[in-house]
Amino acid sequence: MSNLELFILAVGLAMDAFAVAVCKGLSIRTLKLRQALLVGLWFGLFQALMPALGWLLGSAFSELVQSVDHWIAFLLLAIIGGNMIREALHGDEEDVDPSLSFGVMFLLAVATSIDALAVGITFAFLSVNILAAVAFIGVITFAISAVGVKLGNLFGARYKSKAEFFGGAVLILIGLKILLEHLGVLPF
Repeated sequence: MSNLELFILAVGLAMDAFAVAVCKGLSIRTLKLRQALLVGLWFGLFQALMPALGWLLGSAFSELVQSVDHWIAFLLLAIIGGNMIREALHGDEEDVDPSLSFGVMFLLAVATSIDALAVGITFAFLSVNILAAVAFIGVITFAISAVGVKLGNLFGARYKSKAEFFGGAVLILIGLKILLEHLGVLPF
């Protein structure tokens, strides 16, 4: 996986966290930099942790599924991406608690990083430097989430569904690329 592909994947994965961060920003009346950084830290850490856990799980079973690994990667990314697009199009607005307590942030961080766990499983089947990949995903998510809190505080939830739709489309396209490469349809 190239650095560009990893960057695009990281941005796609960060879109769920960005959407929730925008809503967090919307719910906080007087935003302080510390609050935006805290939200970014929670989401960034979990977006880094979950692919690492997924990679460990996938590595344990990679020899068993090596002949169909590209199909697994494609299906996981397509399901995750499709779910993100469905959520974006469904348009249900959720009330977000303005609290940044441990319990609230833990649940939000886990919920927004489940997709990253599945992506981590696909990393076990690809040629990926897992330490660099999870660090990169974590940093990208941290930055995007911290900015999302500020944008939500400034502009509201206007772009939440667009971000989720974009993230879902990116994940589906990456999954399709992986599948087509392994089937020999794409030469790169």
